[in-house]
Amino acid sequence: MIVYSVTVNIENDVHEEWLEWMKLKHIPDVMGTGYFTSHRILRLLGDEDTGGVTYSIQYHCNGIDDYKDYQEKSAPSLQKEHTEKFKDKFVAFRTLLEEVG
Repeated sequence: MIVYSVTVNIENDVHEEWLEWMKLKHIPDVMGTGYFTSHRILRLLGDEDTGGVTYSIQYHCNGIDDYKDYQEKSAPSLQKEHTEKFKDKFVAFRTLLEEVG
């Protein structure tokens, strides 16, 4: 299993709006692409000094080909929408993990 993890630090003044938008719009759109089998949202504890709230959104897919197809066909427009909506209010980085064991 492949885990595509998106870590986002969102500024406090838009935090609640962002979280609601993620739950109601963005994550359903990502899941609607059909490349991922499940997801979860995790909040980083102890990040009060960062000036925002940090989350890890983890999307699970069956293999690397699904992830690559998502990156090529769907990710650019979905990431653009996020960036335009919350411009200058967040910092994000992405990691790709493989489940072992």
